[in-house]
Amino acid sequence: MRIALFFISILFFISILGFNPMIAIASQSKNIDITTVISKEQFLKYRHVGDFIENSPKVTITVKAEPEDITEYGKGVVKSLTGSDCDRDGEMDSNAKCNAVYYKLWVKYAR
Repeated sequence: MRIALFFISILFFISILGFNPMIAIASQSKNIDITTVISKEQFLKYRHVGDFIENSPKVTITVKAEPEDITEYGKGVVKSLTGSDCDRDGEMDSNAKCNAVYYKLWVKYAR
């Protein structure tokens, strides 16, 4: 079991390295006007802010493993978190940021 987790961790780490150019491209375009990315027609399909957040693109980041994870899986363990990219800038957004993006779209499209 530990060997399988180790190999999965290695594969995950290698895949992250493979996406590095994509991360660099996404980080260059930080000032995206969300109203140019999401049309009024697309926005009106969302029933509420929760629907908007759930249907936003997902971003996965690696984070430092907790001591409990290292104890259970070994020193080579890789931990990741997946969250929503509501403003489409390539970075994981907080719930507050997603709410602000939704509100900006709501105001723009006079819902």
